[in-house]
Amino acid sequence: MTPSRRRLLPYSSVLVAALAFARPAAALDLGDPESAPALEVHAFVSQGYAKSTDNDYLLHSSKGSFEMSEAGLNFTSQLTERFRVGIQLFAYDLGTLGNYAARADWFYLDYRLKDWLGVRAGRTKLPFGLYSDVSDIDAARTPILLPQSIYPQTNRYFLLGVTGGSVYGYVNLGRAGALDYRAVGGAIPVNPAQIGAPPELSSIDIPYMAAGRFMWETPVSGLRLGVSLLVLKLNETGVLSTTPGPTNVSLNDVVYSAIGSVEYAWHDLLIAAEYGQARSVLHDDQPALFPQGATVDAGGYGLVAYRLTKWLQPSVYYSFFAANRNLGDQAANMTTNDENIQDDVAGTLRFDVNNFWIVKVEGHYMHGTAALGAVPTAAPNWGLFLIKTTAYF
Repeated sequence: MTPSRRRLLPYSSVLVAALAFARPAAALDLGDPESAPALEVHAFVSQGYAKSTDNDYLLHSSKGSFEMSEAGLNFTSQLTERFRVGIQLFAYDLGTLGNYAARADWFYLDYRLKDWLGVRAGRTKLPFGLYSDVSDIDAARTPILLPQSIYPQTNRYFLLGVTGGSVYGYVNLGRAGALDYRAVGGAIPVNPAQIGAPPELSSIDIPYMAAGRFMWETPVSGLRLGVSLLVLKLNETGVLSTTPGPTNVSLNDVVYSAIGSVEYAWHDLLIAAEYGQARSVLHDDQPALFPQGATVDAGGYGLVAYRLTKWLQPSVYYSFFAANRNLGDQAANMTTNDENIQDDVAGTLRFDVNNFWIVKVEGHYMHGTAALGAVPTAAPNWGLFLIKTTAYF
């Protein structure tokens, strides 16, 4: 744990994704639907490669690395007309993270009373921003990396889902369109080793999180507007190397976050943009090392994707992140400091080889090092190249 410990969860409560058009793949359907509940089985496996001009990003990218793999297997079954169950097993490797340790990525019991009211219990997906609840589906988006300055890949392991319950529904508003809503509450189990936490950090605990997303499907065909709200408590403990000796440190953080979303889909064109802010209020037992108070981080992105043919879809996006926006004159210096900003211009080519296999090629130009943590020798301007292939059914 270091005084720059906020790098551990950079903009953790503003989850923003940039998805485009997914091509459906067939599911393996087991059982006779007329005599017993049918079991749907889906699976995916991905392998990627990353090379950066400077800086190690997510993995040992400065030398080129294949430590970018993931695999998942999920089962869902419609037990009755209203009752559904599901589970996904997932394993991944991303640099020092994951190391192919298998776990239940999500699981749920779902009962839909009406179109406008359903309940779900288990480890349910987090509804935040346009696409956070489908961020585990590589085939559902064009980019390899979602905008990392506000949707860090290192946080995917535990911020995909919440252990607790949710309510959801779809309300037809007639000529005014429709309202799609979801609200969740619960806790998030965190293993510090799985998220690349500093070795000084001995434990992380998120005892509660509450989030809600409200999406308005406007009368304009293809246009959606939304707002998402989130609050969570984060507890961290560890041992900090100080003079004259080690110091036990306990930090308690409450994070409040909000994001506004807009998406327009028309034929083969997708335009999406989101902006959000996260306010973090810190309390700790070592105020001399970690001053009390609040900080405000902000981030957003704009994305355009277009399907040129059934097998080729390019996309481009610009995303930004700025830390400590609320510190007055000091913020002017900090947000121009390379360590407190992250600008990312990305372009992707997605090739759909067939309905079960995709290949993606992606390039990034980065300015700033906010996503790298405390790396004093980090280059402020750098490039990143990625290639990834995914097979799925």
